Amino acid sequence: MVIYIGVGILFLLLSFLFLTYNNLVQKRNRVEEAFSTMDVYLKKRWDLIPSLVKIVKEYAKHEKQTLKEVIELRNQAYSQMDLSEKVEVNNQLSQKIPKLIALEESYPNLKASDTFQEFSKQLAKVEEDLANARKYYNGTVRIFNNKIEMFPSNLVSKIFGFKVQKMFEATSFERENVSIELEEGLNDAKNKK
Repeated sequence: MVIYIGVGILFLLLSFLFLTYNNLVQKRNRVEEAFSTMDVYLKKRWDLIPSLVKIVKEYAKHEKQTLKEVIELRNQAYSQMDLSEKVEVNNQLSQKIPKLIALEESYPNLKASDTFQEFSKQLAKVEEDLANARKYYNGTVRIFNNKIEMFPSNLVSKIFGFKVQKMFEATSFERENVSIELEEGLNDAKNKK
């Protein structure tokens, strides 16, 4: 009788271990799938940046620092980055792109450019899709992290080395309004006209 009870308890423990492990794998795969979806939009944005920078460069020759920073970030090899590097570089780009787009207010010729307007619309659409993908990604990460951190599944996650995933968060810069300050010489030249 004691043997049957021992076998029953062992069977329940192994069943729990098996089911919890599979559930953790399923949730981890959803996190990876959610990042892959978001990665598509990050890559689209990544590919739009050189064209946008080229157009802005033609009109806004005085904004060299903003253009230089965006170009330096963009010139990194996206396909060779790991997940955390992609998140970091895209957070930095998220700080620079609004400055690039906001330049149109200071440069009427740029604002009137059909090409610039088209790329701005494409970028706005990609940013909207990216925001939706971030929501989905963060939702799957939250579910996965809850499973990893909550008892009793946290015991299984520790045994098999499941790690808490980082959420995609808005930077403090993204929470602020974009402010563009032109160089003093440029402002003086505009005032004289």
